[in-house]
Parts: sequence; C-alpha cells; structure tokens
Amino acid sequence: MIKPDSLHQSPLTCRAHTAGLLTVFAILVACLWSAPAAADFRLCNNTSSRVGIALGYKDAEGWVTEGWWNVSSRACETLLRGTLVARYYYIYALDYDRGGEWSGQAFMCSRDKEFTIRGVDNCLARGFDRTGYFEVDTGDQRAWTVQLTESGEQGPPRVPGIPAPSPGLPGMPNAPSGAPPGASGLPPGTLPGHKP
Repeated sequence: MIKPDSLHQSPLTCRAHTAGLLTVFAILVACLWSAPAAADFRLCNNTSSRVGIALGYKDAEGWVTEGWWNVSSRACETLLRGTLVARYYYIYALDYDRGGEWSGQAFMCSRDKEFTIRGVDNCLARGFDRTGYFEVDTGDQRAWTVQLTESGEQGPPRVPGIPAPSPGLPGMPNAPSGAPPGASGLPPGTLPGHKP
C-alpha cells in the first residue's frame, strides 16, 4: 500500500527541477538572441493604399513568377525566405485602393488569381497575362527589402486612373537611362523571355 506522504516531492527535488528548467530556458534564450538575422527578400508598402504584389525571379530550375501577396498600407511582407538565390528580382504591383500600378519593361507571365508559373515564354498562348515587371538589382546581398512608395514622392503627381510612370522606388527606374525599351541591365541571354 502507498502512503499518502510518499506522493509529495520534497522541496529539495522541486528546486532541482526548477533550476534545471531555468538553465535550459536560459541557454535557449541565449541561442535565439545570438541567431543571425534572417536573409529574406521582403517588400515594405510605404503607401496609403493596399497593394497586390507579383514577383519574378530565376531559381535553379529556371524562371518563375508568383503572386499575389496582399500587403496592407504601411506594412511589410516576406516574399521569399532564406538567402537570395539570384541577383535580379522582378516586381509588379497593383494599387488596390486608388488604381494604378508599378511596372517595368521585363515581361513575364501573371494572372488575376493566385499563381506560380514556370517560364516566361508564350504567356498569352499558355493562357496567362503578359505583364511588365520592374527590375530590382540586389547586388551580392544575402537579404533585400524593397521600399514601395507613393508615386508622388518620386516624380510627377499621379493622375487617377492612369498608371504611375515609374515604379515609385528610389533609384529604381524602369530601365537604365539611355537604354532601349525592354533593356534591364542583365547580360544578354539572361533576360526574361530569352533562353539562356
């Protein structure tokens, strides 16, 4: 028969368990505190509107476009997690509240509903839209954050119903100055729509 007193732990045993748990917790906090910053591709919507984001990039299997991320006004969203796999990324953004878009001369596939599309050739023939994305050059960085801003902060005032003339990003023109339409700064053969 078990005596009722034997069911209770001694104060010494409880202190040992508590001390052990506190030590494990302290080690866990120290490891998390010293972890390196995440290397992600992020977009911050610094506008007063909700925006829809489509992203294009080249991974180990070739060109891919994805969408839609819905980003609230004055909010940020991680589009890709982990260390960047490419130098150039391409973005197309829609202003849901006031109309207009941020676009460019790199044509890739998209569609109105959520999508992941492999390849950038023959968009229309494959049943997709052919959309102009603007280029983001991340250099050799492991992580990057795009700052999407009001078009009025960057250039001429926007006329309602007419797309913004530039992507609204500091230092991010649609094409390098003096470059022909469709130029993106990428070496020939790596442009979207061209086979490597």
